[in-house]
Amino acid sequence: MGLSRLAALHGVATSFSPSADVTVPVPEGTVVAVLAALGVDAATPEAVREALAAAESAAASRLLPATLVVWTGEPLPPALTALPPGTELTVRPEEPAAAPPAPMRVPTGGTVPAGSGQGADSPGTPTAGPAPAAPGWWTEEPPGVHRLTVRPPGAPAETCTLVVAPARVPQPPERSHGFLVQLYSLLSARSWGMGDLGDLADLASWSGRSLGAGFVQVNPLHAAVLGTPTDPSPYRPSSRRFPDPVHLRIESVPEYGHAPDPAALDELRRRAGELSDAVLNKGALIDRDAVWALKRQALDILVGVPLTPGRRAAYCDFLAEQGQALEDHALWCALAEVHGSDWHAWPAGLRDPRSKETARARAELLDRVDYHCRLAWLTDTQLAAAQRAAKDAGMAVGIVHDLAVGVHPGGADTWAQQDAFAHGMSVGAPPDAFNARGQDWGLPPWRPDALAASGYAPYRGLLRGLLAHAGALRIDHVMGLFRLWWVPEGRPPTEGTYVSHDAEAMLAVLVLEAHRAGTVVIGEDLGTVEPGVREALARRGVLGTSVLWFERDWSGTGRPLAPEEWREDCLATATTHDLPSTAARLTGDHVTLRHRLGLLTRPLDEERGQDGTDTAEWLGLLSRLGLLPEGGDDEEAAVRAVHRFLLRTPARMAGVWLPDTIGDRRPQNLPGTWDEYPNWRLPIADAEGHPVTLEELAASPRLHRLMEVLRPRQEPPRPRTAPPGARPS
Repeated sequence: MGLSRLAALHGVATSFSPSADVTVPVPEGTVVAVLAALGVDAATPEAVREALAAAESAAASRLLPATLVVWTGEPLPPALTALPPGTELTVRPEEPAAAPPAPMRVPTGGTVPAGSGQGADSPGTPTAGPAPAAPGWWTEEPPGVHRLTVRPPGAPAETCTLVVAPARVPQPPERSHGFLVQLYSLLSARSWGMGDLGDLADLASWSGRSLGAGFVQVNPLHAAVLGTPTDPSPYRPSSRRFPDPVHLRIESVPEYGHAPDPAALDELRRRAGELSDAVLNKGALIDRDAVWALKRQALDILVGVPLTPGRRAAYCDFLAEQGQALEDHALWCALAEVHGSDWHAWPAGLRDPRSKETARARAELLDRVDYHCRLAWLTDTQLAAAQRAAKDAGMAVGIVHDLAVGVHPGGADTWAQQDAFAHGMSVGAPPDAFNARGQDWGLPPWRPDALAASGYAPYRGLLRGLLAHAGALRIDHVMGLFRLWWVPEGRPPTEGTYVSHDAEAMLAVLVLEAHRAGTVVIGEDLGTVEPGVREALARRGVLGTSVLWFERDWSGTGRPLAPEEWREDCLATATTHDLPSTAARLTGDHVTLRHRLGLLTRPLDEERGQDGTDTAEWLGLLSRLGLLPEGGDDEEAAVRAVHRFLLRTPARMAGVWLPDTIGDRRPQNLPGTWDEYPNWRLPIADAEGHPVTLEELAASPRLHRLMEVLRPRQEPPRPRTAPPGARPS
């Protein structure tokens, strides 16, 4: 019981439930290893007793938790309403005020009953009945992350982080549809071998103006780990805080027209054209390393061009805004060029970002540090230009950026923020009905205790960077705000356990930063979701993700849900980057592909039979609703019917997988494969597998037939001038 109690105090689960009627104990060795990663020694019974006594003593002696959340317009939390009479409270605001903050004091006549606040053990759970007003002694603080100090009578003062957040994140201004695309896969006539930020801006401008699209959602554009070969997955980056300059449109850099050696740039463009031609016409895969080799040479030339005074001032402003985080990221890049991309293998003195050796290396590599800072700035400006193009095209939301679950263990973020990560741990997923062996994603998790101690500074900085040029943010595996499955190094995923975050604090920081940026938030909440999580997210305005093929009455008949039974607060779509395209689903091609790669767990005939039954059920529903007038034998018509169905749902946003518009049958990523399948390296292609450019997409009759389904019926244009008889004389 001692180890279980100790684990519970630190948010570490000692059992988990893969299904409602099954509970699986976590191996004791796993619990001990996870506690060790959190700085708690539980290796022996004596160590457990000592750690438990210290933890319980600390909990009993404190009036306040490490982080306190106050939601604007909602009851105060019990930790505040239960403070002893006469307690003095002082808030040190995030933005320093001209005058020192005036203290508040709990009246000696008694406090507000503790039950009037939010429940402490169910973050985000609605309070029954109308919300009572805050007590008169409480002064409403502006939204922000502040420091709260309380001085109870006759007791020591205590300090904690106070997060004051609006009740909900911003919502989409109107119901809209848009495209989902993996940016690297979208080549144009101007691409250098893979899609770039110029292509993103062009896609947004065209689809917003010509198709009435309200958003474009892209894959994570986080900075990749340097070196060759680069991991092509956008979901295992070096840093989530800064973008990858491989996405730059080289010709759009203002210094391009003033390069001292334009012939060298022309030669690089010619070679980039060969890369694109190989992908588009010769069956080659997208080669990120080859693309970056050419762009790096071009950027070497462009960074040597002196900045104009205005450009220099803008660059200096960017450096000041990004501060230490950018300097650390750029220094890691410079050191990685010399010592390799895994900082664990660097000379010992350089493994510490604050050591004397690292300071000396920074001075020696100052030019390279500035070079990588410059690339981050250039990429940031093109991200801003893409969002500007989207809004100028009339998009209600604009660019939807994607936040990956974690980062590479040897990358820039884990080096610069070592205290924030749980070393020797990896994030994954527990075994379930779909994967009996569980999953290990190779991504070190953040330590919940370290985040709380820092006032969630790494998390806040990450969100601010991503939200700066986003109309919306998609959070991959949004359940990770509540808990994550930790797998100790050297153990299989089946021997992991859940570690909980302070979900109330994680949500409050998210809502706060989204509110400041005016950004919609979409959570990817597919798969097994802990009870109460979807409700907590919905209460804070975070949209969910609903994929057509998974929307069934799982607690009843198991049949497809009628459109009116779908939730409103979601992004509804037919597929994602990890799933078969709609054409492949309808034709059963995805089963054939998985069979060819040895991924099926049942005989092929059995798998095909089940898949055919599932598809037939959906086609039957589409037909009964009158959405499939052409009949189920026409694959293109069935794709249109699927999207007609999405429009019948109340979903706030309807996403169209861009490859679906031209019948692409290949998934961009096939989970469970590595070298067996070209994950993250395929260009968008048509139904015959021929790669298609952005220009060809824009002219595709099949695309326009599908988008006609989604386009709202246009009202007759209003006259620009009044009729002659109505004009004033």
